[in-house]
Amino acid sequence: MKNKCYIMIAISISQLTLFGQQPRADTIQLFYLGGQSNMDGYGYNSELPGELRKPQDNIWIFHGNPVGDDQPGGGLGIWEVLQPGHGAGFSSDGKSNSLSDRFGVELSFAKRMEELHPNEKIAIIKYSRGGSSIDSLAAGRFGSWEADYTGTTGLNQYDYFLQTVRGAMGVDDIDGDGTPDILVPAGIIWMQGESDGAYSEELAMRYYTNLKRLMDLLRASFLTDDLPVVIGKISDSWNDDDGKVWDRGELVQYAQEKYARTDAAAAIVRTTRYYKYSDPWHYDSEGYVDLGKQFAEALQQLRNSNH
Repeated sequence: MKNKCYIMIAISISQLTLFGQQPRADTIQLFYLGGQSNMDGYGYNSELPGELRKPQDNIWIFHGNPVGDDQPGGGLGIWEVLQPGHGAGFSSDGKSNSLSDRFGVELSFAKRMEELHPNEKIAIIKYSRGGSSIDSLAAGRFGSWEADYTGTTGLNQYDYFLQTVRGAMGVDDIDGDGTPDILVPAGIIWMQGESDGAYSEELAMRYYTNLKRLMDLLRASFLTDDLPVVIGKISDSWNDDDGKVWDRGELVQYAQEKYARTDAAAAIVRTTRYYKYSDPWHYDSEGYVDLGKQFAEALQQLRNSNH
């Protein structure tokens, strides 16, 4: 566990040293997007509003390849201009990206952040994995974010997150304009918790502790203890034989509310309760567009209140 943190610190220090040797550099606000399938995104590109269908030329994204625990290739990616296709079904081999016909919150989030900060450059690091849980006992075949969970090969979702960040932060010039770039961590957006609410009461009751620890680790990876965190409150489509899809979902919701209430640099987005669904587990396209905007607004409020 300590070795993982030391690796991230060493990478960041070496990057800062490199930047210090350059006569000029571009400063770019960096946001991390993570979680499970409603962060992956199941919106259809064909249903995007016109302003989000084209590439956003001034915004860059490094999307880490999502895989299950113990699988090869997790976290591989490249920097490229943000455009539709970074939803469910996206993949990368670290040399080129394979875009999908889906999108997540990244498009409307970036668009709204650009509107709120027209004079700032924006970059996004995204790594999420559908079905993944924080608690290893809820991971199944999808994966666990529990940092100390070793599984078979010792590689889990937290490791792939680190691989994604390592790859993203290791690039000196993310937009290829010949000018070195300084990536300044500006916020974490987290949409996850459904899988942790799908099993036992005992497991769901651990979610607050698990969430707090993981967010602390993510902040430490970006070397920013008070890095703003905005989490999306999980919701239920009630489209299941017994009614509830997430049997212990209300316990996870309580834990999310507790986290947002007790962490001075955290906030929660609750509009998910009003979204329509494209299937029992995922919001429809309109929901993802709105959720991205809501994440940006909540993050802006946090940034304003902490300055």
